[in-house]
Amino acid sequence: MRREFLKYLLEMPFLWLGIAILAGLIFIGDTITDLEIAFAVLYVSVILISVYSGRTGAIAFVGVACAVLTVVSYFLTRHGASQAGLVNSTLSLLAIGATTYLAIRIERLDARARLAQSELARMSRLMIVGELGTSIAHEVSQPITAIAANGNAALRWLSATPADQDEARRAIERIVMDAGRAGDVIGRVRGLVARSAPSRDRIDLIEAITDVLELVRSEIRKSQILLRTELASDLPLVAGDRVQVQQVILNLIMNAIEALTEVDAEARELLVSAAADESKITVSVRDSGIGVPLATLDTIFDAFYTTKPNGMGMGLAISRSIIEAHGGTVYAAPNFPHGTVFGFTLPLDAKVRG
Repeated sequence: MRREFLKYLLEMPFLWLGIAILAGLIFIGDTITDLEIAFAVLYVSVILISVYSGRTGAIAFVGVACAVLTVVSYFLTRHGASQAGLVNSTLSLLAIGATTYLAIRIERLDARARLAQSELARMSRLMIVGELGTSIAHEVSQPITAIAANGNAALRWLSATPADQDEARRAIERIVMDAGRAGDVIGRVRGLVARSAPSRDRIDLIEAITDVLELVRSEIRKSQILLRTELASDLPLVAGDRVQVQQVILNLIMNAIEALTEVDAEARELLVSAAADESKITVSVRDSGIGVPLATLDTIFDAFYTTKPNGMGMGLAISRSIIEAHGGTVYAAPNFPHGTVFGFTLPLDAKVRG
């Protein structure tokens, strides 16, 4: 428990330092002023600041601490009428209690909203994985077929007279490698569909993009799309939830693949790029597809808006909510000479709400 508490403090040290300093200044001011002055009401601001912690337990702790400081300050104050001071302290305690209660209620409602949003995002991932079912099955079947072939080859080498152990060893090594390939595919799928709370990890976006491209490789090959990547080699890590960011990347790529199926095979090009400047990282997905009408670019990220005959209009809306929760922005623009570019930016000092 102590280790978890220390870890929690280290997540937002400046927030807790600010809360401690402000509470200390209010305590000093409440103690040195007259009892007739309800200085302790200012503790309400401390409680409201603690809401940024996103933890109901932390808000309750701050509220109790402010109440204790108010009582201690009342007994330490030597100036003013004690009866008026008692009334003011009581009013301050009521204000502190009411603010703490309301802050906890609001945080619980926000937590429920975030949970509902997380479940909606997970359902969206399940739908995307369902669309990729054939491609995923193909990706898994390839190494499984190779495992069976190499297993039979190893048995033949070992049953030969004399047994060729070197060839059998090489066949077994290929089996291990192919099993790793199959495991990687399954691991990527499990990571996307697993139910988990939003995390605040350090994300390697190059690795995240590469994993998504591996997952849709068969779909790209089946659609006869020329895939190009421009991924900067020196991208810094960003704070966020890896699975959610991968969901956004996967959604943008799947939309691009669908748009490209509407044009001739020789014109199908897909460019996935990632670059960074001093303040942010930009990830973009460019396609040479049919394009999106200029009039719809401003509304394409709205909920329930879709250009697909059977679309629900939730994929891009969920993507926008995920990126905005990471402190970033999404965008869509025409691609030259034809097609569309979708992308998002993430600040290098991103803090995830969750």
